[in-house]
Amino acid sequence: MGQENSYPRMRSLDIFPAEVSGQKVVCLRDPLNLSGKLLFIPFPTFFIISHFDGLHSIVDIQSEFMRRFGELLYREKIQDLIDQLDEYLLLEGERFRSAEEKIIEDFRKSPYRPLTLAGESYEEDGDKLRKSIEFFFRDPEGPGFPAPNGKPQNLAGVIAPHIDYQRGGTCYAFAHRAILEASPADLFIILGTAHAAMKRPFALTRKHFQTPWGPVETDAEFLSVVEAGCGGDFYEDELAHRMEHSIELQLVFLRALWPGKTSFQMVPILCGSFQEAILKGTSPMDLPGVAPFIAALKKATTQTGKKVCLLASADLAHVGLRFGDPDPPNRLSLRSLAEEDRRLLEYAERNDAEGFFTLLAREKDRRKVCGLSPIYVLLRLLEGVSGKLLKYSQSVDSNTQSVVTFSSLAFYA
Repeated sequence: MGQENSYPRMRSLDIFPAEVSGQKVVCLRDPLNLSGKLLFIPFPTFFIISHFDGLHSIVDIQSEFMRRFGELLYREKIQDLIDQLDEYLLLEGERFRSAEEKIIEDFRKSPYRPLTLAGESYEEDGDKLRKSIEFFFRDPEGPGFPAPNGKPQNLAGVIAPHIDYQRGGTCYAFAHRAILEASPADLFIILGTAHAAMKRPFALTRKHFQTPWGPVETDAEFLSVVEAGCGGDFYEDELAHRMEHSIELQLVFLRALWPGKTSFQMVPILCGSFQEAILKGTSPMDLPGVAPFIAALKKATTQTGKKVCLLASADLAHVGLRFGDPDPPNRLSLRSLAEEDRRLLEYAERNDAEGFFTLLAREKDRRKVCGLSPIYVLLRLLEGVSGKLLKYSQSVDSNTQSVVTFSSLAFYA
């Protein structure tokens, strides 16, 4: 056994309860998806790896296991577990660092941001995928397609979900119907939710984004104008774009509805957490870098000669055992959650960015609204433009005993 694993240390992972074949287990998911695998482990095994914090030796872990379960845990079993996690690149160590360095190098060298969810969250085949997405419009719960020869709407922006298509496809369709009904945009500014921690409030990239129908070009000239207007290094967290799904899922849905050659450009922006503002009891505009960036982005949007559509890719509440709550959702709590979400969305409809934020800040974001930052930024960029709620949905997952809520809104200038 190498000295490095004498005090094993887990990487920062997504960890949540699940149920597989009727057995309650814990799921370990790598945000970087280095191994391409999910790991499901029983609770006694999770007790062991919960001590893989770099502070407990194998002997320490044996002692803790004996104290908790009254049984001897053989050293070989712990080592086998260490070896398995190391093989899956879930432990800090040389194997993980080598894999990470290669991924970073490949990502930085490529002019393209690759697809990461094809074959997992949606079909790899473009024709099949387009048919699947079109079905969300025809679904009994969907909005239907726009009427032919309808008068184009003056759409300024939309809020749409970024949950997987299987659970939220019909809700996506409501926002994208509004896009289809509008005069075609030349440029989509996509405000994505950054689920991984970032050093800066926003992360930019000049990479073009791959889709099953070819790449969508990122407007580098627009980004240059934004950078010149605010200063600061908004590429420090560029690697966050590699695995973040919120822009990919939005762009793929958008691109599926654009037949033939791509006829629009994009500006991909990942929005980081505003939890610091909640903790400090202040506005997000008071956080370093937020106000200057929003001002520069707004100025660039008004100065470009292109027709722009803003698109916030944002889910709402995350409640239940998977997300650290003590109780699973029930019929009463789901009804209460819907009422709270709708009160929140009323602020979005009125385009009250500070009211939207303050409501969540007052409750310390106990609903864990992951789309807080992109929605807030969109409202700031569209000041004076009111919105309309098109669809509100809840997706309950019995396996993880949790619920995610999401919605579609349209803003007309």
